[in-house]
Amino acid sequence: MDTRRLILATLLSAAVLFGFEYFFPQAQQQTTSVAPPAVTQSVNKPDAAAQAGDTAEVSHSDTPDSTASDAPARVAIDAPAVMGSINLRGARLDDLLLKQYRETVKPDSPDVRVLSPAATSRADFVDFGWRAAPDTQVRLPDSQSLWHASGATLDDKHPLTLSWDNGQGLTFEVKLAVDQDFMFTLTQSVHNATAQAVTLYPFYRVNRGYTPEETGGMLVHEGPISVVDGRLNEGSYKSVRTGGTPPDNISWSHQGTGGWAGITDKYWLMAVLPDQTAAVVGSYGWQATKGQYQVGFTGAAPVVVAPGASASSQAHVFAGAKEVRLLDRYETQLHVPMFWKAVDFGWLSFLTRPVFFVLDLLYQQFGSFGWALLIFTVIVKVVFLPLTVKQMRMTWKMARLKPQVDAIRARHKDDPMVLQQNIMMLYRKENVSMFGGFLPLFIQAPVFWCLYKDLYVTIEMRHAAFVGWVKDLSAPDPTNVFNLFGLVPFDPTQIMPFLVLGAWPIMYGATLFLMQKVSSSASNMDPAQQKVMMFIPLLFTFFMARQPVGLVIYYCWSNILTALQQVVIMGRLRAADAKPQLVEKK
Repeated sequence: MDTRRLILATLLSAAVLFGFEYFFPQAQQQTTSVAPPAVTQSVNKPDAAAQAGDTAEVSHSDTPDSTASDAPARVAIDAPAVMGSINLRGARLDDLLLKQYRETVKPDSPDVRVLSPAATSRADFVDFGWRAAPDTQVRLPDSQSLWHASGATLDDKHPLTLSWDNGQGLTFEVKLAVDQDFMFTLTQSVHNATAQAVTLYPFYRVNRGYTPEETGGMLVHEGPISVVDGRLNEGSYKSVRTGGTPPDNISWSHQGTGGWAGITDKYWLMAVLPDQTAAVVGSYGWQATKGQYQVGFTGAAPVVVAPGASASSQAHVFAGAKEVRLLDRYETQLHVPMFWKAVDFGWLSFLTRPVFFVLDLLYQQFGSFGWALLIFTVIVKVVFLPLTVKQMRMTWKMARLKPQVDAIRARHKDDPMVLQQNIMMLYRKENVSMFGGFLPLFIQAPVFWCLYKDLYVTIEMRHAAFVGWVKDLSAPDPTNVFNLFGLVPFDPTQIMPFLVLGAWPIMYGATLFLMQKVSSSASNMDPAQQKVMMFIPLLFTFFMARQPVGLVIYYCWSNILTALQQVVIMGRLRAADAKPQLVEKK
């Protein structure tokens, strides 16, 4: 019976791994899904586009709105965590690189780009401005308006002000500031020098001009995301494209107070955060003529600018990496609801987040997520030690009862009902639980899931190196036995996709085989069943070859600790059984 449970547990585990293979994408080297560098190569070295007219100098045109054929002027962004430029044509945030993140683990890899101009093939940008009330005739700035800048560079210590005059008595200003990380502060203001009041509505939008390949599948959300009135809404690109209602093609909208909205990738986020006390309307839209997704907010209450008066609206823009603790800090500082949910911890977030914080705390102490995983494994083993002891005791009892069970089977082989009743009576008499061996497996399953999720979705694990050849714990083992670990210069997966098997998965298979040998010895598994079970490590080795190497390392270490636990515990149980026999001989 114990052997049957072991086989059943193995088959269930295999089914879980088949499920991962089917429903979830395989872990892979994750690079940015946004545009390659198109505008900014260096803050101090403008590229070819800049030399052609897209410079970092301030425009001094006396014309309120220069012609659209002019090359747009730019002002540089040079902050501790980001660099890029602001497009004065339309006052857009459309050029931003992350200084601390590279596209790959190679030393010469380009910085990750999170914002790109509308004219590029993979456009990602943030625009903002004002909309007029339906009965108001007023000239407003648009994507072709050329703004004036108060300086040449925006950094974390020097805000920048953009201004535009509509030539009809209204002056528009935008004050921009950036912190030491990825948050911009925008303050839009309107100065009314006319004799009539003007009614306007502020808006803030994230725009994406392409449909990216969604690398996360069902495991991580990628696409439109928002929180309004404390409710999370995750939209798909397809639903935004096909679910819109003409003429604005809005697929989702919700009115509430404050919140945030944007477009998320696996590791990166572009989001707008309106005034958290303001009434706003959040929406997802699709501009079919431009092939452009739009996610953002419009003010729900009108802003009335009296003659001779001014009015303003403030918001924040996040464009950067989804660092867990940074999102938490912004949530607290700016009173932004549920900003941490930009990281898709899933419906088990009440477990996934604590596991991440434990790993992160260990990382802070030991300086390596790899060592943090190993130490976390020891902690898990210590926490579950009472259950493990209970499981091993049940396994030992059932092994001792095997001769009696075999005798019952022989006596009642023609009456299955009586056979099962007699076996159950024997187990109850000896206080043996038939499901005792499953309990640790079921309880530890959420730990497996939390580790898998954390390794897959948190940027802190991205490009986290370990000893030797492991340069990214969130990606599969980069070595492959089928090209002799790189000695033969060819990629076996070009022949067959499943021809991938790294060094760590091989070690995992070896430790699984070791643990299985110890377990079969403890449970008195018959030789025929042992031969069948020998194929299981091979099967699991190939499954784990395409999973994050951090998870494989965790399981290798866990298997070794489990085997040691079984040897020690079973040795003590055997010794305890032998003691009474020695006394009786005396």
